[in-house]
Amino acid sequence: MLVAEILKDKGQIVFTLSPEAPLAAACAELTARRVGALVVCEGDEVVGILSERDVVHAIAQDGEAALSHPTSRYMTSDVVFAEPTETVAVLMGRMTDRRIRHLPVLKERRLAGVVSIGDVVKCQIAETAREAESLRTYIAAG
Repeated sequence: MLVAEILKDKGQIVFTLSPEAPLAAACAELTARRVGALVVCEGDEVVGILSERDVVHAIAQDGEAALSHPTSRYMTSDVVFAEPTETVAVLMGRMTDRRIRHLPVLKERRLAGVVSIGDVVKCQIAETAREAESLRTYIAAG
């Protein structure tokens, strides 16, 4: 399955945030949207990603004071992207190698969606179920 198919099924809504937004606002947005990461943008340009893991590191580093600092101080600025034409297998490898759970998707250098590890796992489970059903059908047909 391709990234474009995942986005077609889940939608292309991306929750973004300004790099100047205080970390407390980012935490509120993560909670309100029930997501594990926000894409940090300046205009149309992706400048970072802020995950729950980044928030934990921020609190461990600066304590409660971190909540008043800008998101840009704690975001991951070396963003790893996916493209709509890539396969789930490629994403799994990239996510595993880099130990990341969210990949913003760029189409023609514009933000087109986000794929999470949950999306990838869901896709793999569906594919395995399809293969098992095909084998059952093949065996039953004898």
